[in-house]
Amino acid sequence: MNTEDLRINGKRLQQTLEEMAKIGATPGGGVQRLTLTDEDQAARDLFVKWLKEIDLDVTIDEMGNIFGRRAGTDNDLPPVMSGSHIDSQPKGGRFDGILGVMGPLEVLRTLHENNIETKRPIVIVDWTNEEGSRFAPAMVSSGVWAGALERDWAYDRTDINAKRFEDELIRIGYKGDVPAKKWPLHAYYEYHIEQGPMLEREGKRIGAPKGILCLHWYDIYLEGEANQVGPTPMEGRHDALCAAAEMILTVNRLPDDMGGNMVATVGEIQNYPNSRNIIPDKVHFTVDIRSWDDDHAIKAWERLRQDFEAIAQNRGCPIRIEETWRVEHSPFDEKLVQRVLNVAEELSYPGLYMVSGAGHDASYMNQIAPTAMIFVPSIGGRSHVEVENTTWEDCEAGGNVLLHCLLQSANES
Repeated sequence: MNTEDLRINGKRLQQTLEEMAKIGATPGGGVQRLTLTDEDQAARDLFVKWLKEIDLDVTIDEMGNIFGRRAGTDNDLPPVMSGSHIDSQPKGGRFDGILGVMGPLEVLRTLHENNIETKRPIVIVDWTNEEGSRFAPAMVSSGVWAGALERDWAYDRTDINAKRFEDELIRIGYKGDVPAKKWPLHAYYEYHIEQGPMLEREGKRIGAPKGILCLHWYDIYLEGEANQVGPTPMEGRHDALCAAAEMILTVNRLPDDMGGNMVATVGEIQNYPNSRNIIPDKVHFTVDIRSWDDDHAIKAWERLRQDFEAIAQNRGCPIRIEETWRVEHSPFDEKLVQRVLNVAEELSYPGLYMVSGAGHDASYMNQIAPTAMIFVPSIGGRSHVEVENTTWEDCEAGGNVLLHCLLQSANES
């Protein structure tokens, strides 16, 4: 068969995504499929079943990463890999991550039913805990696999209820025996929704990001003094939540104060004892800083730390800061990025050269193999929310681009 005319089955991709969206479905039309929960287990079970239906060699490593390998005509050559993640945000969307797993699954189904051979093997992967919403940081298992993070450190990460990552991995039956260690790769592609407004705004169907911004995560812990709110005068209070509120507004002002292309966000907060008639004595909140310029992000954090310490001292609330996670900005392989744009043009899909503001497992994969991403539009630029949406036509278009990028890379010597 002439593979130039080959296309994925868009209706089947839609049906597969809709079937996955039933697992952890929320009333608002999204999904809640947090890492290593029962919902994650059910989605993994279904994914493995689908992999076996097309005769892939399935392995699960000690971080719970799931790999499906399709043999090539020369299995001594390093394979081409594509994948993303099955886990979601709390009340997240039904396309984030899962499109990047179901997309390559549909590519492999298409190759399987058409008896298409490739020179190199092709591997599909589901990376464990990409979101980091239950176990921080994000992209932890691809980080371990790539050698950037320590396995035992990852095993000891805990959620808000003090449950350990390793224990939950064992509980759902997905702690495999295969070492979570990188092997030689020829190329890595990750297919994803944009999660921003640029493709829709520019009227483009396919995005080819030049890379991913740096990601810095910090955890802030404040100690105050609890007391009954009525009898305690305002003067002399050590209110941890008031200190946190000042700090949060400082984070929000940071990009304007620093200048340059940067975003800064507080996305999570816990207040203790969280009672309306007790002055808060403990607060934990998170800070997320992103920029294409690593040095700029670090300078911004240094300024923010000084501001935090001054606020803490003024409020009489001792502060403890953890620098949880830092990933440098990731410029992708120029040849593969251009391939995405070229394939999009050949398939008559308008393409856009852009930047990814969201983090992806591709950040770590980029450290060990030539890497590129394929984006499709997010309606209204919305993501990590239940209303997240992408048209089925765009899902199919991105799947076709992925198909031909994988075929080109897998047939290279």
